[in-house]
Amino acid sequence: MQLILLLAVGLVLGQSAQTLASEAKYNYFRLPTALRPQKYDLKVTTHLDNPKDLRFEATVKILIEVLENTKNITLHAKNLTIAEDDITLKDTQGKQDNCVQSTEINSHHNFYVLNTCQELEAGSVYELTIPFASELNNQLEGYYKSSYKDPLTKRMRWLSITQFEPASARAAFPCFDEPNYKAPFVVTLGYHKNYTGLSNMPVKKITPNDQFPDYVWCEFEESVPMSTYLLAYSVNDFSHKPSTLPGSALFRTWARPNAIDQCDYAAEFGPKVLQYYEQLFGIKFPLPKIDQIAVPDFSAGAMENWGLVTYREIALLYSASYSSLADKQRVASVVAHELAHQWFGNLVTMKWWTDLWLNEGFATYVASLGVENINPEWRSMEQESLGSVQTIFRKDALESSHPISRPIEEVAEISESFDQISYQKGSTVLRMMHMFLGEESFRFGLQQYLQKYSYKNAEQDNLWESLTQAAHKYRALPKSYDIKTIMDSWTLQTGYPVINVTRDYESNSAKLTQERYLLNTQIARAQRHGCWWIPLSYTTQGEQDFNNTAPKAWMECGKEGEIYPKTIQDLPGQDEWVIFNTQLSTLYKVNYDERNWKLLIETLTTGEFQRIHVLNRAQLIDDALYLAWTGDQNYEIAMRLLEYLQREREYLPWKSAFENLKRVGRIVRQTPNFEYFKRYMQKLITPIYLHLSGLNDTFSAIPEQDQVLLKTMVGNWACQYDVEDCVAVARKYYRQWQEEEKPDEKNPVPLNLRSIVYCTSIKHGNDADWQFLWARYVNSNVAAEKRTILTSLGCSREVWVLQRYLEMTYDSKDTIRKQDSMWAFQAVAFNEVGFHLAKNYFMDNVEAIYKFYHPITKDMSRLLLPFSEQVINQSDFDKFRNFVTLNRASLKGLEQALQQTLETMLTNVQWKERNYIQLSRSIQELL
Repeated sequence: MQLILLLAVGLVLGQSAQTLASEAKYNYFRLPTALRPQKYDLKVTTHLDNPKDLRFEATVKILIEVLENTKNITLHAKNLTIAEDDITLKDTQGKQDNCVQSTEINSHHNFYVLNTCQELEAGSVYELTIPFASELNNQLEGYYKSSYKDPLTKRMRWLSITQFEPASARAAFPCFDEPNYKAPFVVTLGYHKNYTGLSNMPVKKITPNDQFPDYVWCEFEESVPMSTYLLAYSVNDFSHKPSTLPGSALFRTWARPNAIDQCDYAAEFGPKVLQYYEQLFGIKFPLPKIDQIAVPDFSAGAMENWGLVTYREIALLYSASYSSLADKQRVASVVAHELAHQWFGNLVTMKWWTDLWLNEGFATYVASLGVENINPEWRSMEQESLGSVQTIFRKDALESSHPISRPIEEVAEISESFDQISYQKGSTVLRMMHMFLGEESFRFGLQQYLQKYSYKNAEQDNLWESLTQAAHKYRALPKSYDIKTIMDSWTLQTGYPVINVTRDYESNSAKLTQERYLLNTQIARAQRHGCWWIPLSYTTQGEQDFNNTAPKAWMECGKEGEIYPKTIQDLPGQDEWVIFNTQLSTLYKVNYDERNWKLLIETLTTGEFQRIHVLNRAQLIDDALYLAWTGDQNYEIAMRLLEYLQREREYLPWKSAFENLKRVGRIVRQTPNFEYFKRYMQKLITPIYLHLSGLNDTFSAIPEQDQVLLKTMVGNWACQYDVEDCVAVARKYYRQWQEEEKPDEKNPVPLNLRSIVYCTSIKHGNDADWQFLWARYVNSNVAAEKRTILTSLGCSREVWVLQRYLEMTYDSKDTIRKQDSMWAFQAVAFNEVGFHLAKNYFMDNVEAIYKFYHPITKDMSRLLLPFSEQVINQSDFDKFRNFVTLNRASLKGLEQALQQTLETMLTNVQWKERNYIQLSRSIQELL
């Protein structure tokens, strides 16, 4: 038998002829359009009994419709051993069978080209059968292996699982691996009878397997038409928790047997949010069942495979004894996100990865609606909205950012698009549209879009068309406006605007101008291109109507993108403020004239500040500190505004302040004036710390969930800056835990304070304290607890302990799973003592680190974040830039992340040169 091994780097013939196969002439990045798959029949036998030989062999039959005459079949395939002599090509309409006379490959685009004996004629349908085999890889993509330790036998238990998005179905079977080639799938899994088989659809039948003793064949029902990246299957020995919710699809939550007790929350929450989406979208969930499964080794947070949703354990499992409120909210948010995809992404799929944001932005925004609907007491909608906006205010203020919708011509570019722009900016502009359209027209437009493109592919213009019709039907927009014109200004260009509001207090008017906001102050204003259609919501001190988020006016753009200033009339006189962007409904910053800032500061510091909506209080803090950072405002105004925080008791304004002060603190702590900054932070934090009873366990007396988050956040900052008794109380909790006879079973540290207590105790402790926590990590059975410990172990101030930890993170013992390594690395690198160690470790070992993460370079790119936040000198910036230039081969696939890292470093250098002395002076005046 002649075998062909399809490799990522080329195609090597089997033992009978050790020669290279010919390279295909076809080199366009998309598949040819002459053929279309009608149906896949995939039969896979998986072998998990020998840990040294975990593999699968399979056969795929593809029904192929010929749309244009062609002499070849071009598929995707990667890292598969194909039995080429056994490939068959049959005409399904009774004509003479065809055959494959030769094959070619394009290693760059993973094309596998089968040249046929006779021309394939338009209108014909052929059945192509390809037998193939491969090992179960350990790269967390394609069809790969995962494992967990059996707590009773202490032996490793193996399972197989798929991860195909964006372009790894080709690594599991030859296929048309592009999202617009939708087709039904019939999956049959062969495996040892002691295991369970799962796939997208319910089991149709299980029969004996005559090829292998004690094996079975498990055939699943035929699926609905779907893209290859949504296919999923797994062979495992997991247990499951059924959900009971009448009238809904069969719903099961799967995990390894020793973690099944952590499935209760996801099993309860999942069906509720699924039912909410059925009402929101007006379409029932289209499959008869849905499974969600927690995978021990998983690169993404989760994956929305239709009917078989896969998760990292931390994103699905929740333990009431070990997981914090923040952990619980994360599970709800991720489950809601993945189940939203069952409509946005699965039922209606983007035509090409250019519009990935239609999947991810929608799932992110709709998930926040779902969580808010089920747990309104969390106030998570406000938290998500502020979090997304602040993330984009940072990322999209870089010149090296990119549009939401952008051209994709390489697989590596697809992976780069799974970033904060697609998710958070996509979500933010959808929330903006929801607010200016209103509930009726937004919901009607979505329902029309989903119904029209069900089981099909769409692009953003199709969505704009449906929403424009809805907007005009419900009179949410003037007939002269259309959604495409407005929204293209947000999705097709990079960045976001700052609106400069200059009031004329004599005529009671204000002139508004817009320009792109950039952190890099070396870019001249004349080069800050861009114009956005901006819905202008605002309120005044006399009116104080923060509930009305509908636009009172619009800032418009010309057909060629010309910027039109806007004048707002009928504003109040000189003793009343105005606030634009009600409830932070749109992605723009606002810079007021000095008098308006002073009126706002006066109300915040001495007036009824609570009457300003909490999101707008957070917005004012964020805008003032950003504008001071870039020199568009002076730090005196920003620091005077922060003075009001001694009166503030809400979570979001404090979060906004801390996010901004964290960036400043990471620079200032490397300078002689840090002592003043530390005293300032102590003065700022002490009142709220005491108000919240410090680190005392008062959580049972706190009914508001966001107050729990506030207490946790303030406690974290208080211990960082040695406020009051914070460090002493944290260490006392830790000592109590160390004195427990069975510390893995009994932990006296309050759940929501554990991250603070662990980190503070490691920071101020010795190696014995470190080893105690490491032992708890090794023994822990809860993913959320393991991550808390992992990040806390990086808090040590001992150089040798941190160096040892870095080396443990990347050793081959797998105590720290590959997917979790970045958390350990980031913990060391964000530590002021560990920063230089981590940077040197990265630069000295970049080749080994690249091989460790390859091919999922996205995880490696996350190691760059601590460097971007803490390089503050020109010489260090130049050194890192030279390192990047000299190590391009070991940084392949990280180009976008490296560009953004270098630009962020440059903005730190600029800030230090421009603002350091001014800020130090402002702080000293406040002490």
